[in-house]
Amino acid sequence: QVQLVESGGGLVQAGGSLRLSCAASGRTFIQYAMAWFRQAPGKEREFVASIWWNGGSTWYADSVKGRFTISRDNAKNTVYLQMNILKPEDTAVYYCAARRATTMRPFTMRNEYEYWGQGTQVTVSS
Repeated sequence: QVQLVESGGGLVQAGGSLRLSCAASGRTFIQYAMAWFRQAPGKEREFVASIWWNGGSTWYADSVKGRFTISRDNAKNTVYLQMNILKPEDTAVYYCAARRATTMRPFTMRNEYEYWGQGTQVTVSS
């Protein structure tokens, strides 16, 4: 069982930056691939970024490539999402997700993840 708690959301102006954190419980964090998804009002939850268990491979949605960076610190059981050059269309609830690391690939689908956090709101004003 893995419990995930996100933090770091807030209100920021367009062009600004935020860093989200996701703290995971349990001693097996290193066995999990991690990801960030987001859900805007009235829209489906969508993939943002994912990272392999050792941090050696990362994947991004085209909409955030070059602006967002996913990283992890396995010693702290934490995954991060650094978000730069934020746009109003980045406004959403951001969710952290975890799944056991099996075959190395991006895992971009919501139903591929076993565990989810409660979400943190990010609002970007124009």
